[in-house]
Amino acid sequence: MDTIQSDNYPIYFNNSIDELVNFVKKGAYSKFFILTDENTGVHCLPLVKGKLDELGNYDLIEINAGEESKDIDFCIGVWKMLIDFGADRKSLMINLGGGVVTDLGGFAASTFKRGIDFVHVPTTLLSQVDASVGGKTGIDIDSIKNIIGTFTQPKAVFIEYDFLKSLPPRQILSGLAEMLKHGLIADAAYWNELKTSDLKNPAIQLVYRSVEIKNVITIEDPTEKGIRKALNFGHTIGHAVETNSLINDKDPLSHGEAIAIGMICESYLAHKKTGLSAEELNEITRVFSDLYPRYTIKENSFETLFAIMQKDKKNQDNKINCTLLTKIGQCNIDNICTEAELRESLMYYINL
Repeated sequence: MDTIQSDNYPIYFNNSIDELVNFVKKGAYSKFFILTDENTGVHCLPLVKGKLDELGNYDLIEINAGEESKDIDFCIGVWKMLIDFGADRKSLMINLGGGVVTDLGGFAASTFKRGIDFVHVPTTLLSQVDASVGGKTGIDIDSIKNIIGTFTQPKAVFIEYDFLKSLPPRQILSGLAEMLKHGLIADAAYWNELKTSDLKNPAIQLVYRSVEIKNVITIEDPTEKGIRKALNFGHTIGHAVETNSLINDKDPLSHGEAIAIGMICESYLAHKKTGLSAEELNEITRVFSDLYPRYTIKENSFETLFAIMQKDKKNQDNKINCTLLTKIGQCNIDNICTEAELRESLMYYINL
């Protein structure tokens, strides 16, 4: 795999940890810090620790694993640790982990002393193909996902495919949802390739292609004023389902599981509103239904889901806004959807 050049930073696929070491050496940083969570510290840090130790002393900051850590309290904890460790404006933050670590770490670094450099070393499939690329940082408030954040680009991204070997199947499926989304919004041939691939062990070439697609979109529209909204397909409904699950379920949905539900529902809306054919709606529904377990959405939760959607940062003039497909491989941004339409799409999923 070649290195992908984003707008102002490289995304490394070849010998990525060696490239990380070279990057830190060339950066002449006063200090560097590694942010991890408890899972990454056990499964991933040991794989790179030997090479990082070559760089000299560094400080490790560890948070609890899970979306619950992506809030202002944990962020304050990271800021305090940086202060205690003597971080200055010439320091570097290395975010070694999944989407929670890259989102939180990027936000903490982009605001500490008005911004210090940070890089991402994504360790989950979801973070490799989605969270680490594009310059979005963020934290949640009151379970509203990513409602506080910045657009700040990392200085580099280092994608190490071997990290995926430590992931349980459910985490692979979580990242796979975003890969399938990339095909649906931008590349029908890629969607068709994914459908016929071993999706329990997605090949590095597929990971690379997903990063390519997201990178092209985010370079064209880095601050989500236009085409970058295409990446929100499935997320208006999916984020609401995910938030509600985080609040109420003992075993909450993963991000990808919730977004898969969102893509089924929003494909139904696309069939009704933007011309997606019945054949393609059925194909999308079948692919996601075969991959992801059925989740029970109760009708008495609809008002709660709508209330969450009303707070979505993508909305316009207090109206719920969705990205919808016109056909597989193409999409249309900025579609206002009524509560009646959203209810109908949720009923479509419930009645499958």
